[in-house]
Amino acid sequence: MGRSWSSSAAGTRLFVTYAVASLVPVVALGAVLAQGSRQDGIERGLEHGRAQAAVVEEMAIAPALHGEDLAGGLTAQERRRLQTATDLAVFRGSVDRLRLRDFSGAVVFSDDGWLSGSPGAIDPGNDWSVPPDHPAFQTAAAGATDVQIVDGGSSGRAVRVLQPIVADSSGRSVGVLEILLPYEAVAADVEAATARDYWRLGAGLALLYVVLAGISWSATRRLRRQAAQAAHDALHDPLTGLPNREMFRRRVEEATRRSGSCAVVLVDLDRFKEVNDTLGHHAGDELLRLVADRLAGTLRADDTVARLGGDEFGLLLPGVSHPGAARDLVELVSEQLSTDVVLDGVPLTIEASFGIALHPADGDDVETLLKRADAAMYQGKRGTTGIVVFDPALAAAPSSRLITAHEVRRALEAGELRLHYQPKVDLRTGRTGGVEALLRWQHPDRGLLPPGEFLPAVEHSGIMGPLTEWVITQALVDCAAWSAEGRDWSVAVNVSVRNLEQPEFAATVVRLAADTGVPPQRLVLEVTETALPVDLGATARTLATLAAHGFGTSLDDFGVGYASLSHLRSLELAEVKIDRSFVAGVGVNAEDGEVVRSLVQLAHGLGLTVCAEGVETAAAAEWLRDAGCDRAQGFFFSRPRPWPALPPGGVPDPAGSRPPTPSLEMTP
Repeated sequence: MGRSWSSSAAGTRLFVTYAVASLVPVVALGAVLAQGSRQDGIERGLEHGRAQAAVVEEMAIAPALHGEDLAGGLTAQERRRLQTATDLAVFRGSVDRLRLRDFSGAVVFSDDGWLSGSPGAIDPGNDWSVPPDHPAFQTAAAGATDVQIVDGGSSGRAVRVLQPIVADSSGRSVGVLEILLPYEAVAADVEAATARDYWRLGAGLALLYVVLAGISWSATRRLRRQAAQAAHDALHDPLTGLPNREMFRRRVEEATRRSGSCAVVLVDLDRFKEVNDTLGHHAGDELLRLVADRLAGTLRADDTVARLGGDEFGLLLPGVSHPGAARDLVELVSEQLSTDVVLDGVPLTIEASFGIALHPADGDDVETLLKRADAAMYQGKRGTTGIVVFDPALAAAPSSRLITAHEVRRALEAGELRLHYQPKVDLRTGRTGGVEALLRWQHPDRGLLPPGEFLPAVEHSGIMGPLTEWVITQALVDCAAWSAEGRDWSVAVNVSVRNLEQPEFAATVVRLAADTGVPPQRLVLEVTETALPVDLGATARTLATLAAHGFGTSLDDFGVGYASLSHLRSLELAEVKIDRSFVAGVGVNAEDGEVVRSLVQLAHGLGLTVCAEGVETAAAAEWLRDAGCDRAQGFFFSRPRPWPALPPGGVPDPAGSRPPTPSLEMTP
């Protein structure tokens, strides 16, 4: 309210200032126009005198003369005629004084009877007549007319006209007519016309000023509204109407300056890109608006919800100081957010990752709190829970990931990456039917690193595309090499969902197989079930394209995902791999055994082969064979190693009974 009043007062001051400032040029313009109008009136009066003098010369003077040059004097008859005409004009008041002069300036006729005694003589009692060398006389003698307002005449002021006398039709000038006309009528006409012009001018300028004032007032109000809208837009998201990143930062900064506590929460929608890619950006926008409404509707009145950009939102929770209280509130938000929604006829479940940082425990300034909330949110995306409160151990993770990703890119260029292989043994024959490619990094300082040391840092970076292409290429090259030695093994390569969502991925795989001369049937592409998106559209199309070209497709970690049955129905698969978490308990844990047996039967019922991962003992291998499992892999058969070091068949590795190192089993 205070800000609105201040803005209104500022706008009023601006209008008043403009109104006063615009009055000055309007008044100045009025003065100039008034002066011009008066001058125009005088000019009209002079023109009136010129016309009147011309009428007198043409109607009274010229007819009274015989057409001879006035230097020769006038005849008695000419004088009588002139006297009669001038007496009538003077009597009627249309003429004050009148004289005829020859070209030397001598007065040859005057209405008062005065004549020049000699050429160039001037009546000493007359101050309105001009000498022969005066510019006005010279103008008339040259054939033009001179008109001026002078002092003299019966009223004190008069219009003096000097013009040539043309006495016949030849057009020859015979002398100069000098006439003094009354100014009262001319002055009255000038004053009346000027007064009318002043009134019109004043009314017009007043109207102009009112119009300008109205325009100024309207423009001031419009500019005030635009300024207010611009100020609002600068701090709010145009799509959702929520505060934007800048406003959120200001409110967090304000909260940190107070003595109380608060929680800063960053929210990132999971799989939002899939909505945009499959349903279109209009559906993505609608989803963002829906999320904004749900967030705002769930939180308390003094909490702040902001859209920070893309699919990321920020929450500011004043008065929250304990991690448990923050988690409880965020869990409520997550629960409300996850309510199913239908967009373009497609039912969706909204999922999000939340990162929480507390003030003052996790930071005293905006940058620190946002950075630590972001680190917690990233950890939530990678973990099993979507809500994570910042832990100091997370602080170094972002920079460490960036360094590792940079080093992996360098390692790829430097040729430091290696592929080891683990056999997939046919449980009925005991022979190796295929191998799985497992990535290793021959680090120059740290030695041979398993994928768990570096893949998590690059799985969401731009290096994953080139890295996957290198793994597939190297696996195909090795497959061609062992095929040349008579080993008819297929090779399995793990690919990410991010690879499968790329439109050109299938064409790339086809090209790489053709370049290395490996038949498509010898390459199996494995995708982890837990990483599959809710919307399988792009992934399913890519797998179908690969299967149509003859490549094998496999679903890894089968049984631990949340939508296994729908995946089996929707995807073009040839094999499923049962996760090691179930295999480890077969023969020991009855429940694990039943789960594995059910998975085997389900897969066979769908026409799929089954491979068990993590087989570490002969008893587990025997149990799986009896349960109908087709293939198995694990330390019981062989550790991952370069392909030339692999046993040609399925003979168990003597060292296979040792406990495995879980990270060694991770794949790209």
